Amino acid sequence: MTTTVLPPYDDVVARYEPVIGLETHVELGTNTKMFCGCPTEFGAEPNTQVCPVCLGLPGALPAPNRAAIEATIRIGLALNCSIADWCRFARKNYFYPDMPKNFQTSQYDEPLCVDGYLDVEVDGEMVRVEIERVHLEEDTGKTLHVGGATGRIHGATESLVDYNRAGIPLVEIVTKPIPGTGAKAPLVARAYVTELRDVIRSLNVSDVRMEQGSMRCDVNTSLTPVGETEWGTRTETKNVNSLRSVERAVRAEMIRQASVLDGGERIFQETRHFQEDTGDTRPGRSKEEATDYRYFPEPDLVPMAPDAAWVAELKAALPEPPRVHRKRLQEEWGLTDLDMQSVVNAGAVELIEATIAAGATAAGARKWWLGELARRANEESLDLSAVGATPAQVAELQQLVDEGKLNDKLARAVLEGVVAGEGSPREIMTARGLEVVSDTGALTAAVDEAIAANPDIAAKIRDGKVAAAGALVGAVMKTTRGQADAKTVRELILARLGAQG
Repeated sequence: MTTTVLPPYDDVVARYEPVIGLETHVELGTNTKMFCGCPTEFGAEPNTQVCPVCLGLPGALPAPNRAAIEATIRIGLALNCSIADWCRFARKNYFYPDMPKNFQTSQYDEPLCVDGYLDVEVDGEMVRVEIERVHLEEDTGKTLHVGGATGRIHGATESLVDYNRAGIPLVEIVTKPIPGTGAKAPLVARAYVTELRDVIRSLNVSDVRMEQGSMRCDVNTSLTPVGETEWGTRTETKNVNSLRSVERAVRAEMIRQASVLDGGERIFQETRHFQEDTGDTRPGRSKEEATDYRYFPEPDLVPMAPDAAWVAELKAALPEPPRVHRKRLQEEWGLTDLDMQSVVNAGAVELIEATIAAGATAAGARKWWLGELARRANEESLDLSAVGATPAQVAELQQLVDEGKLNDKLARAVLEGVVAGEGSPREIMTARGLEVVSDTGALTAAVDEAIAANPDIAAKIRDGKVAAAGALVGAVMKTTRGQADAKTVRELILARLGAQG
């Protein structure tokens, strides 16, 4: 069997120019579904949040959700889009087991929002990502493939369908093609999805939790040989579910396409699936064109004509844009541009902000999220928000450090327990017996033992060389497994040896 040798990424970007595009689906956080009154709570028992409308039963008629329409307009306005003064829904026909009606109520050539843009910062440079459209549709159900090792249909023994998600309001945000990003294409893709998530979260219209599927991203990628003007054939990597994976998926697909083109073969227009474990993409199905879906206007819904005064009112009430918000936080936290960019790149802005709101200082919050927790997230290939600690827990941990009940070493051990789900920092400190020992009575014996074991060092301290006390402090810390309060230990050592610090 011949193994394909993939070219290095630097070689790929030296010979090919990437063009990317992103289609992002966002589930809106409305109380009810798009066209019926069924609840939308995540995690309910399968098929308990359904009715004749969202199951597509004969004779059931839809009624649009005003809150979903309003949320979509607000998203469009936040993305600098023009809002249509007249638009309508369309039926998108395709046949999947998780499509109870055998069509999806969506929008086709008359979307609600068009021609916007979102500026993102990549390595200190601003990149404008143009938005083609923002339209409103309904989500599908969810198919569960069981009995296999991968969770996909291949190798599964049976498939189950849960229609709870069918009919939940879904906004699709489609960019125009993004050329000219070169080697930074994967970073631009990640920066765009990150900024888009922040914009939508600031509007309070969705929790945009990628790990739960309330925000999903399809990444289109094509390569063109440097010097040529006609863009290459694109592929669409479906349902990428983390910010890190968006970047990895673009990079992996660029490398794969370059390998195919280098071998004299052609790229097929198809959907592909990103593999989290291997970091590559695998083929799905050939990519349909719009004509394959046989769109036509939805006959059961009247067109929408948003009132201009209402749209103006919604625009006036938009919150502070995330980029402006971050600049204000940077000034409040006293960070340099480079420091703030590190916070943004780590996806830690909101986590640090919430930790400060829970009682921590800016420095303390930043230390934990960009230090130990970021390291764990990188090791486990997780987004920082999914690492297993909450802002409230990190704030409590820092409070214990500030109170002198934990030192940094002990705090890291406590944090390990927090991430493992053992409880709150205070509970873990007590259960594991990790609190700093600062009682002089408990420490005196350890100090005397260290002095007796190191007479030469003790003599130097008696002669006035108090810097040598650090060695004895280290010996006591070792004896107490790091639980002694170092300042108290040093004071005891100097007092026992008649030295002044």
